[in-house]
Amino acid sequence: MTDSGSWPAPGVRTVSGRVQGQWEGGVAVFRGIPYAQPPVGPLRLAAPQPALPWRGTRRADAFGETPPQSRAFGPMGGPENLTRSGDWLTVNVWSPDPAGSGLPVLVWIYGGVYLFGTSDGPTSDGTELARHGTVVVTFNYRLGAEGYGHFEGAVPNRGLLDQVAALRWVRDNIAAFGGDPDRVTVFGESAGAGAIAALLAMPGAAGLFHRAVAQSVPGTFYSTALATDIGAAVAAELNSAPTVAGIAAATPGALRDAADTVLRTMARYERRWGRAARARMPFSPVVDGEVLPRPPWEALRTGHSAQVDLIAGHTRDETRLFTALAGQLGRVSEEEVTDTLEWFAPGEAGRRAYRRAHPTADPSTLRDLVISDWLFRMPSLHLAQAHVEGGGTSYTYELTWEAPGMGGVLGACHGLDVPLVFGTLHGGIATQLLGEDPPEEAAALSERMRAAWTAFAATGDPGWAPYREGERLTRLFGTEPHTAPYPEETSRLIWADHEFTALDIAPP
Repeated sequence: MTDSGSWPAPGVRTVSGRVQGQWEGGVAVFRGIPYAQPPVGPLRLAAPQPALPWRGTRRADAFGETPPQSRAFGPMGGPENLTRSGDWLTVNVWSPDPAGSGLPVLVWIYGGVYLFGTSDGPTSDGTELARHGTVVVTFNYRLGAEGYGHFEGAVPNRGLLDQVAALRWVRDNIAAFGGDPDRVTVFGESAGAGAIAALLAMPGAAGLFHRAVAQSVPGTFYSTALATDIGAAVAAELNSAPTVAGIAAATPGALRDAADTVLRTMARYERRWGRAARARMPFSPVVDGEVLPRPPWEALRTGHSAQVDLIAGHTRDETRLFTALAGQLGRVSEEEVTDTLEWFAPGEAGRRAYRRAHPTADPSTLRDLVISDWLFRMPSLHLAQAHVEGGGTSYTYELTWEAPGMGGVLGACHGLDVPLVFGTLHGGIATQLLGEDPPEEAAALSERMRAAWTAFAATGDPGWAPYREGERLTRLFGTEPHTAPYPEETSRLIWADHEFTALDIAPP
């Protein structure tokens, strides 16, 4: 038989019970498999617990429920889809050969400012990556206050612990889908890349993955003092004590709305919360001393996860998308640039260096450059460098190909790499970034990026030289990808002495 549509529906036995998927485009697809119990009722704000077993065969033909999503970002946010069951913690698997064995495994961790995101939707469909000979896994995890809110008596970093639980599920089950549990690669973008940076530093994640791809790592990690303060503000919006009992008494929708209110009013907290408030980011991984003992850069520099091969990179024009969506392209004032430099450049010397290095840059360009460096570009580069300093192997890249969507104003913007890596060039964010009819060079670049990511998952070699100080060789993904010294040398030098560490509250 050559037509997969005539094959019997694929069935697999997991440790919790048997599941039945379906064939789609020559790939066996299983959706909505529980990896943990619903984190509601007595499990609210607790660490994830293993999924309960079931009898018979469970149909795995629909995505699981989407975790509560922030509604503060309009069309950028995820679907509403709030239910009482709270059955949010599910995995999805694409396998080109579920009856086989030994295929490399790619596990996707979605981004979304730690506030929204889902494994549902067209952008993270694993079909094209699976056709490259990999088993692809995506999953949902808790976000916002459910996943990262820091409250007295609540387990910290629940979103990260959900990811560890999903990776344990992969370890215990992926062989039944044709995957190799000893060749697991995590990959993620934006907040997903920040989560991967955290996983690299977490003792509880050790041994659960063997390679990692961190796409646009955000540099925001919070101290317990800052996270506790933000948690107290969320509780105040609920007229509740900032305790596990008080917060758990609120419905998931009410907790989400309270966190959104804090997000919308963060300007009033800037003096106390500093850059976290200025960036309008109420949640990030918390350096709590147990789940996440140290900031990732510090942990990697001392050799933690040195055995895990790493790709870390970013897009060239990270924050231009946000400027465009806010309607601010070409409308940023000189005063706003000065304010941005005061908040986000590394000290007075850094502020002068940006002005000196970019004397003719227009205000929009300079502001985007500074925020891109602080939020994504330099944290990504420093993560790769710290890993090398700790004895690990790092590969770096920069996406330079410019998105044709929205009239071509976006440049090589944040999020553009996601549809290119997945090969999902139509629908969702891909249509916004690539247009209704993506050009042929988008498909060609997508094929090259997928080939690099899957080769890395299979062999540890993405097809270019590792990053080493002195050479700093980096893959530049443009119309014609090539390898060259890291291209953002000016920014690298400005940030060379900066330490990315946990953001804290301002002293009284």
